[in-house]
Amino acid sequence: MAGNNPFEEFGRKVDERINNASPRMEEEVRKVITYLNDEVVPKVRQNSSEALRIAADQLRKLADHMERK
Repeated sequence: MAGNNPFEEFGRKVDERINNASPRMEEEVRKVITYLNDEVVPKVRQNSSEALRIAADQLRKLADHMERK
């Protein structure tokens, strides 16, 4: 009867979806880190306030993307 528990089944489905989404989320985080290192950090050195706005915008986009997934 434990195998037919709807809460257990729901938990398994949630775990499966999270496990399937994790590699994609990790890749998106890597992209953001690369972007920050390659684009934002040099701009921070040149013009810190503008670069921080760019970084905030990119982080907002990542948060929106993660919410949609």
